[in-house]
Formats: sequence, structure tokens, C-alpha cells
Amino acid sequence: MSIGAVALQQSADSGLYEAVGEFLAGFGIPAGVAELLGRIIAFAAAFAAVYLLGRGLAFPLADRVMNSRDLEAHAQKPLRRLLGIVVVFVAVTVAFGAAGLPNFLQSLATIAAAATLAIGFAMQDVLQNFVAGVFIYTDKPFRIGDWIEWDGNSGVVEDISFRVSRVRTFDNELLTVPNSQLTDGVIKNPVAKDTLRLQVPFGIGYDADIDAATEVIVEEAQSDPEILDDPAPTVRLTELGDSSVVLTSRFWISNPSRADFVKTKAEYIKRVKQRFDELGIDIPYPNRTLGGELTVAGLQEVSGSLDD
Repeated sequence: MSIGAVALQQSADSGLYEAVGEFLAGFGIPAGVAELLGRIIAFAAAFAAVYLLGRGLAFPLADRVMNSRDLEAHAQKPLRRLLGIVVVFVAVTVAFGAAGLPNFLQSLATIAAAATLAIGFAMQDVLQNFVAGVFIYTDKPFRIGDWIEWDGNSGVVEDISFRVSRVRTFDNELLTVPNSQLTDGVIKNPVAKDTLRLQVPFGIGYDADIDAATEVIVEEAQSDPEILDDPAPTVRLTELGDSSVVLTSRFWISNPSRADFVKTKAEYIKRVKQRFDELGIDIPYPNRTLGGELTVAGLQEVSGSLDD
């Protein structure tokens, strides 16, 4: 019987590393060296087999699942990275078993569990932000490119990771925001839908013609191509202020973004102001009427001291 046949026969009753070691020993390699080489070869072979199998099966399957859920590219990238870590961990675990080192593997698992517990206590904030990042990926309260507002801040989302999100403010400042801050509070996403309603208040004097002012406000909204005709623009008297009557214009724009919102609103207000000026419709300044008396004492003493 050939040496190879003997090795295969023995491998059926022993571990992979033992079979490889005995096969190498059949070529005259010392037993100790053959056993060591057998463990190394068995480890490498098992690791490569499991890793390649995992990459060939797990990744295509994960891609199909993520695509079926319409998960965006920026969300798929960290999930694929996490899956790669899991595949490597499984491959290492199987490789240690194939190399005949189960005790070492158990010790490594114990150490890893203890280290994980210690790190978990020391990195509670990091883990909290990680979990919040998972919620952002699954709940999709906002996406890259969205304009969001939270806790008095606002900006456009540039990047989303598992720990932090990066938001570019409208002053071109980059904010690195822990994900937990974006999941624990209220987030306003004005561009989440296809349309956005804007409200613009106009204050006119008490002596001004309310109907004429209302007509101007509606006409300027209807003449703007950026403002939708359906729903139609409306105007309501919303407040009788100290110095003005407030008419609030409500209208809708499509495909909203911060730039479109600011530009459309500014040009609309400018046109209404020009029409008000042409028609003599007053936009009053706030004013206050002060009453009372002012008494100045000691003028005689001051005048006497100046004469001296």
C-alpha cells in the first residue's frame, strides 16, 4: 500500500492535523516537526476553506437580502464589513478545531468574553451610539443629502456611520454628531416628503385694505413657477398685533431642499413688498408709547455750585 493510501486510511480515525502529520512523517520528517507542520497546514487549509465558502455564499446572500429591502449603498457598506468579521471569526474557530487546539480555542473564548464585558462597561457611550446607528439604518429617519433640524441645529447630512453622523451646516461647518443624539430626541426632516408647505407672515397697518393685501399675496404666489397650484396658495388673518394686522400666506413647493426653500421664500417676500409699496399698503414698524413724569431734583444746588 502506498504512503498516500496509508495517510488517507489513518485520517478516517484521527483529526486532520494528525493525518497530515502522519503523511509527512511517512517521508522521513521527524515526528515532532511533522506534527507541528500538520497543525499549521490543517489550520491554513480549514481557514481558507471556510473563509472562501463564507465569502462565496454569505456575501451574495446578504447582498440579495439588502437589495430586496432597498437598503442604500452607504448602509450596505458597514453591514458587509461586519459580515466579513463574522466570516473571519467562524473561519478561525473552525481552523483551531482542525489544528487540534480546542483547549486553546476555549481559553481564547473565555478571555474574549471577559474582555468584551470589561470593554462593554468602559464603552457604554460607544455601544449606545452603535445601537442608535443600527436604528438609523433600519428606521431611515433621514438619508445622506437630507436637510435635518434637531436641538436648535440644522444642516445637510453628509455621512452616516454606526457611531456618528456628519452634518454640514449652512455656514459650511461640519458637525460630527453622536447617533444617540439623533435617536433620543425629535428630528425634523423637512425634505422627507415630495412636497413642503411654507408659511410666510405679512404685517400690514390697521388702516390698510385687508382684501387688497390678501389679493396681492395670493397673486404673487400664483405667479411663481416654484410654487404649486395644487394645493392652491391661501391667506388667513392670523393675528391682531400691537402695531399690525398679520396675514399669513401658506403655499407648497415640490422637491424641497434648503436652497430651494430659502430662495423661493426670499423672492416671494420681495415681490409682495414691492407690490405693497406700489399700492401704498403700509408695513408698520413696531412702536411703543411711553407715559409718566420725569422729575429732576437738585438743579438749584448744581447751579449755585457752578456760580461759585
